[in-house]
Order: sequence, then C-alpha cells, then structure tokens
Amino acid sequence: MRALVPLIAVIALVLLVFAGVQTANMQFLFGVVIPYAAIAIFIAGFVLRVLKWGSAPVPFRIPTTCGQQKSLPWIKQNKVENPSGTLGVIVRMALEVLVFRSLFRNLKSESRDGGQKVTYGSEKLLWLAGLAFHWSFLIIFVRHFRFFMQDVPSVLKMVEGMDSFLQMGVPLFYMTDAVLLGAVTYLLFRRFYLPQIKYISLAADYFPLFLILGIGISGVLMRYIYKVHIVGVKQLAMGLVTLNPAIPEGGIGVVFYIHLFLICALLAYFPFSKLMHMGGVFLSPTRNLSNNSREKRHINPWNYPVHVHTYEEYENDFRDKMKAAGIPVEKE
Repeated sequence: MRALVPLIAVIALVLLVFAGVQTANMQFLFGVVIPYAAIAIFIAGFVLRVLKWGSAPVPFRIPTTCGQQKSLPWIKQNKVENPSGTLGVIVRMALEVLVFRSLFRNLKSESRDGGQKVTYGSEKLLWLAGLAFHWSFLIIFVRHFRFFMQDVPSVLKMVEGMDSFLQMGVPLFYMTDAVLLGAVTYLLFRRFYLPQIKYISLAADYFPLFLILGIGISGVLMRYIYKVHIVGVKQLAMGLVTLNPAIPEGGIGVVFYIHLFLICALLAYFPFSKLMHMGGVFLSPTRNLSNNSREKRHINPWNYPVHVHTYEEYENDFRDKMKAAGIPVEKE
C-alpha cells in the first residue's frame, strides 16, 4: 500500500491533466497558472527551509570524519576526510556533491545462516545508479534551457552534441534520456526487491520516484512517439519567462501538458520532501565544518552558569563519615 498509493496519485495527476486539456480546454490553467504557482511555491518553500536550517545553532564542531585528525607533527593527517581548514572542507564538499563520495564508501549488510552471521559487501551499484540519475537529470535540465532563450548559446549546443553523439535515428537519441529512466527504474526496483529497504520505505519515498519516472516517460513519448508542436512549446516557454504568457493558437498536444504538469507537481512538492537534500547538504554541520577541536577549544556560548559541587565542599559535608570509614581526607 505504501507504494500503491503514490502510484495511484501520479496516475490521477495524469488523468486530471488529460481530462482538463482534452475535454475542458483548460490549456491556460495547466500551461500558465499552474507553472507560475509551482515556481512560486518552490522558491518560497526552498528559501524558508534553508533559512530555518541556517538559523539552527551549531556551537560545537560535529563533522563526520573517516581519517586521522590533525595532531602531532609526526602523525600524518587525512586532509580530506578530516579537514582542519577551509580548503579541506571545500574539497570534501565538492567530492560529496559532485561524485557522492560517502555513498561510494557505503556498505550493505546481510544476515546469513538463519541470522547467525552478518556479512558486509560493496554497494557500488547504488552509488553508480545515484550518480547516473543525478547527472543525467542535471544535463536534461540544462538542455531544456534552449526553450527559454531566443538564441541558443554555443555551450548548450555543445552539451546537446555530446549527449547525442551516437547519432541514432531521427530525431537524435539523447543518452541521458535512457540513463535517467534506467537509473530511476533501478532505484524503484531496489525498494521493492530488498526486504530491509522495503521495510523502511514510506509513501514519501515512492512518490517522487514515480513522479520523476512519469516525467521521463512523458518526455520520451513527446520526443520519439507522439510529436508535439515544438514551435508552440518555444512560444509558451518564452512567454512564461518574459512574463507575457500566451497559449499558442495551433495547440501543442496533451502529452506536453501532462509533462509540464508533472514537472510543476515535482517543483511544488520539492521543498516539503526529502528531495531538499539538494540544499541541505550544504548546511549539514557533519560536512561543512572543519575539525580543529585539538587546536581550538569550542565552548557553547548558550551555556548558563551552573553551580558545581566541588570536592572541597563534598569533603566538608562528609568528612566525619569519611574518617569513620577509613577514607583519607585532605583536611583533618
């Protein structure tokens, strides 16, 4: 049920757009009003979440470390895994964001022999699928900027050329389309197949995967099967970005509105979901702090003064009993 409900929700979103565009002619609602609303929700929600996380006090250094801390001169420090300065933190954050270094080192555990033995193994396939998904999604996102620019920059043309260098068929086959669909399918299949992952998966884990899968499928259908009016798509996109929206008279196609609506649903859902790790990774104190606790003493500035019961006071209270028990005292 935790997977069935999100799947039904995504199917319902698709049917809603299909009925609204095909029968009720609500192209302006799904092509103009909802995209603007989704962008506003995304920006406002993203900013509020980042401000909330940024205002959380972090008085102590609590970085996650996997190597030797800076210590005595003759002990070699791991400057990336346990950085003591800003440069090391930047390198570690860059490796985390660009190549998912912590996920690369991740291990999977399995119980065997009836639960009597626990074994650990590599989980590089998860790392590869996650890396392929995020990078292909980014490249597809960048490619779509051509719809919002009158003159396509040479950088975008270069990205498109590299993405379609196999030159398979007409229109050109984009490798990232297949990689994105394959990676999302694997991540979804993994939640169904592995019992320990299935046990901890919630509806909030399945919904964005089904949503992104729907976005990818609808995009592939538009490009390779159900042709849409590409000039109309360009006109609508340019109208949205210039704040002068208008629905093309020739129409675009219902598949395009399904694709656009699913993207809007993802944007509106983004700030309130686990997808916000995109912004949260930069604010994580386990990643963005240097570990210099042996060089500098960190004192909590919010600590209020607390009366400490010193040993002298303790001995004054129990001196007679301590002497009777044979416990040595400092003052007779």
